[in-house]
Amino acid sequence: MGGGSPCASCKLLRRRCTKDCIFAPFFPADDPHKFAIVHKVFGASNVSKMLQELPVQQRGDAVSSLVYEANARMRDPVYGCVGAISFLQNQVSQLQMQLAVAQAEILCIQMQHQRGAGDDADAVAVAAGGGAGGDHHHQTMMAAVQQHHQMVGPGDVDAFLMQNAGGGAGGIIPSQLMGYGGGAAAAGAMGEPLKRESLWT
Repeated sequence: MGGGSPCASCKLLRRRCTKDCIFAPFFPADDPHKFAIVHKVFGASNVSKMLQELPVQQRGDAVSSLVYEANARMRDPVYGCVGAISFLQNQVSQLQMQLAVAQAEILCIQMQHQRGAGDDADAVAVAAGGGAGGDHHHQTMMAAVQQHHQMVGPGDVDAFLMQNAGGGAGGIIPSQLMGYGGGAAAAGAMGEPLKRESLWT
C-alpha cells in the first residue's frame, strides 16, 4: 500500500505494508479485530501460506471461512465450528420430529371428522329409508316376508299383508311389498285398496 495506511495485519505485526501485501485486500485497517482473531487461532504465517496456495478468486471465501472458524474456536476451544454444526443438526432433528408428530395429529383429527361425517350420513339414510340403510331395511323386510310365505299358505300371506299394509295406522309392511302373495294382496296393490273391515266379513 506504499505510503498509505497499513492494513490491519501489517499494523498488528508492525511491519511495512507493501503494494503486493497478500493480507491487504481482506483485512482492512478499519477492522483490526478481524485479523487479530485469525492471527491468534491460526497464526499469520499459516494464513499467508494458505492464501498463496489458493487462486485469487477463492481467497475471499477462504478468509471468510477462517474468520468464522476462528470465532467459533474462541467460543468453543474444543469443538469449534463442528460443535456449532452439531448443535444445529440436533435442532433440525428435533424440529423434524415435532413436525412429524404434528402431521400425525392432524391426520388423526381428519380421520375422526371423516368417520363422524360417515356415521351421520348412515344415520340420515336409515332415517329416510334410502341409501345403504334403506336398502338394508328393504332386504330385511323382504327376507322376513319370504320366510313367512314358506311357513304358511298363499292365502294366509295375503291376509297377513293386507292386515299390516303400510297405508294403515298400524301398518308395518311398506306399500312396495303389497302384491307379493297374489290374490287379494295383489288386488290391493294394483287396483282399489281393500278396506281393513273386509277381512272380517
